Amino acid sequence: MLKRLFDIIVSATGLFILWPLLLLFMLLIWLQDFCSPFYIAPRARARGRNFNMVKLRSMVKNADKKGGASTAANDRRITWVGKLIRKTKFDEVPQLWNVLKGDMSLVGPRPQVMRDVALYTETEYRLFDARPGITDFSSIVFSDEGDILKGSENPDLKYNQIIRPWKSRFGLFYTQHQSVVVDVQLIVLTVFAVISRPIALRGVQSLLHRLGATAELVCVASRTEPLLPFPPPGATEVEIRF
Repeated sequence: MLKRLFDIIVSATGLFILWPLLLLFMLLIWLQDFCSPFYIAPRARARGRNFNMVKLRSMVKNADKKGGASTAANDRRITWVGKLIRKTKFDEVPQLWNVLKGDMSLVGPRPQVMRDVALYTETEYRLFDARPGITDFSSIVFSDEGDILKGSENPDLKYNQIIRPWKSRFGLFYTQHQSVVVDVQLIVLTVFAVISRPIALRGVQSLLHRLGATAELVCVASRTEPLLPFPPPGATEVEIRF
């Protein structure tokens, strides 16, 4: 109940403060092709259920029909305005409306496309024990996701082999330690990630350590080691094919 009240107050305040910038970017996006500045993205909320997540459109019209679900930094579908709002994470601001509606929380496991959820192990389905969020541990650790996927011939495959397994682990860890106190710290670190990613990563490591995370999870949060194919939680080997 306290977490939900916190979500409502912060998301309403955020929309009130950011609406002038939101209107500006909406106008810039619309002027590019005179199409809706919003991207309505179906996302999974629980088994057999989904909701429509709202984002500022950072790609060309009908981009989902012109490529995969995962987006590399050099993806030609990204517009010039899209590059700016993606870098600052401003494309996520409309999701504050999803938070107000109760579809999402400010902090929680990032919502996934149905195609990725279809690959979930039984263990990964525990991610639905918490409302999906705008940010979480993995949002900070993998804020450079586009750069990780850059140059890949199959970004979706690479995402599911080297990023999703760790995103799921961070999400599962959050579901076991979620609280308003943890949420506040992750929101602050998310802001820091835009200003100074190294500081944010050190903050995430410190928070994980205090909460009793495994050394392996803390190490991945440092992002000092290369990301290699790894089994998702509940699986014994990497078996992802498209």
